[in-house]
Amino acid sequence: MDEIDRNILIAVQQDGAAGLAELSKVAGLSVSATAERVKRLEERGIIRGWHAALDPAAVGCALLAFVMVAMKPGRDGAAFRKAMRRAGVVLECHAVSGSWDYMLKLRLPDLAALERFVTDEVRSQSGVERTEIVVALSSEKETMILPVAEADEE
Repeated sequence: MDEIDRNILIAVQQDGAAGLAELSKVAGLSVSATAERVKRLEERGIIRGWHAALDPAAVGCALLAFVMVAMKPGRDGAAFRKAMRRAGVVLECHAVSGSWDYMLKLRLPDLAALERFVTDEVRSQSGVERTEIVVALSSEKETMILPVAEADEE
């Protein structure tokens, strides 16, 4: 990945709706050359998709919560991970170090929905030993923009 690719990646993260003409200015290339660069970044899996950033409250999921999950000793958690991948309210599921095995990031409408999900979909999973719920009271920063590494020397 060179400096041109890096500049394209930074630009599309900031405005995924930017047209090729705008991106070509950032890249310093023609529109067709920029289109080819974007296509290669997609083919290599560096650009994994195109998404709109939605206002959570406006679409009915204002509550942000994190759930820490500990599995019973000796359980691998495969069924748990599969269930969490299928659950729409689970934005992220991470295997973590420390006294917990997994950390979930959830978006839901309210506390009642959070309680139902944790009770019915998390704690009911075979192998789950205990959970801890942390509710975000406010969010100072929430982003999907990654700090793109400096370009490789080529």
